[in-house]
Amino acid sequence: MRRRFQWEPYILLLPSTVYLMLFFAWPMLQAFELAFRDENGVWTLEFIQRMVNDVNFWKAVRTTFILIVTIIPLQFLLALAMALLVNAKLRGSDLFVYIYALPLAISDLAAGIIWFAIFTERGYLNTVLYSLGILDQPYIFLNYQTAWPVVAVVLAEVWRATSIVMVVLVAGLQAIPREYDEAAQVFGAGWFTRLWRVTLPLLRPSIQVALILRTILAFQVFAVVLAVAGQALTVLAAEAYRWYGSWRNPHVAAAYAALILVLSLGTTVFYLRTLQVSEEVRV
Repeated sequence: MRRRFQWEPYILLLPSTVYLMLFFAWPMLQAFELAFRDENGVWTLEFIQRMVNDVNFWKAVRTTFILIVTIIPLQFLLALAMALLVNAKLRGSDLFVYIYALPLAISDLAAGIIWFAIFTERGYLNTVLYSLGILDQPYIFLNYQTAWPVVAVVLAEVWRATSIVMVVLVAGLQAIPREYDEAAQVFGAGWFTRLWRVTLPLLRPSIQVALILRTILAFQVFAVVLAVAGQALTVLAAEAYRWYGSWRNPHVAAAYAALILVLSLGTTVFYLRTLQVSEEVRV
């Protein structure tokens, strides 16, 4: 007996496929064309060379990777602790969800302005330290000869976007049957052992999604850096903006955008390979 072809899954996938083709695949192809093709339609590496030879290119690469290797581990550890606290269903734990989710309602630029107001010379931090007698005069935290601007950006991003990771991890924790944890308790496993041997392996699909999502967004960080550090600190997304908006060169801007895309895809493949999810975990 011939099996009837199932159209339903493809019909359900059609809207998201059309959306991705229109708003991701097509702009991506256009960006690569701008990066490798001049106004006369000639394919060239000129714009890639201009990007690499730009005086700010390696500074932007260095700052971007410093932010990523600093922000991602901090956000993951904080988000995991927050998710475990919410999933423990302690009294008042529902209130923590609302508190943790508050930064999600604030835009990147607004978050950067808030943290700039904290670290500026007459900001909240100097005011508190001065009132406590710790400082005799305001300290210039955003001194670009020091690491404080990077620290301020890291704190702003951790405060603003950790909730995104937490939401993904909470969803993953709630999908894990409690019988696994209860069985481990019966065999005498302590809290840390249960977390390391039971919870985290079963949470691996959610960890994979959270890390991929957050790393891609970290490559695109721009508004927070601009608000906190101005032009003294640069990242790849900021250089793409400047080449397009200030210097009116969409080709080099597209080269920066293409580089961000390639790096994002590379880290996605890295996470997919290093955090491979077995069929047993998927089920």
